[in-house]
Amino acid sequence: MVRRKTQLLPEPVGARAGRAGDGPPLRLLIAGDSSAAGVGVTTQDQALSGQIVARLARDFTVDWRLEATTGHTTRDTLDRLQKSQEQVDVAVTALGVNDVTRGRTRAQFVAQQRALLAHLTGPLQTRCVVVSGVPQMEHFPALPQPLAWVLGRQAARLDKGLHALTREFPQAHHLSHDLPDDPSLAAQDGYHPGARLYDLWAEQIVQVIRDQLRARS
Repeated sequence: MVRRKTQLLPEPVGARAGRAGDGPPLRLLIAGDSSAAGVGVTTQDQALSGQIVARLARDFTVDWRLEATTGHTTRDTLDRLQKSQEQVDVAVTALGVNDVTRGRTRAQFVAQQRALLAHLTGPLQTRCVVVSGVPQMEHFPALPQPLAWVLGRQAARLDKGLHALTREFPQAHHLSHDLPDDPSLAAQDGYHPGARLYDLWAEQIVQVIRDQLRARS
């Protein structure tokens, strides 16, 4: 019923790769599901990728690309990234919601995330990976009770496993979804972030990137 009634929003228009800024070179990859793709806003400039690139471009020459598609799970993203051996300095991942709705267990999710992190830090030689935590789905306005509670509990289980997993990879940092629980900040579908939430999320991500790069310099 929720699938039938929820408004389907398109991915925003705009570039999905490019170069911006002036300074030391920084190769950036943003990968994941519809939230990484920016669903909920109209242009990529308003979306997660645009917000991250705009901030990093103040200090770096950012060569960036976005590899994200609505509906993608961790397995889908890994399959996509394994088709390219293009190395990156920094990667940002946003995954988990579709793993929850597809019924992935914590063990399955962690195993697939481990393979993803191994690929990023191995063949792609990524120095810093910001792993966005699984969102608190119980707060999604589009989800009625008790479905919101059930999915929220499963999302929390997967996120706990993800947090523990990142400790296995020195390059990885788990970013908890410590964002305002305010329904007015969601997109009109009640399922994705709106522009202000993307802005806040990007600010947290860029702070982690700066801290991690500074610690490794």
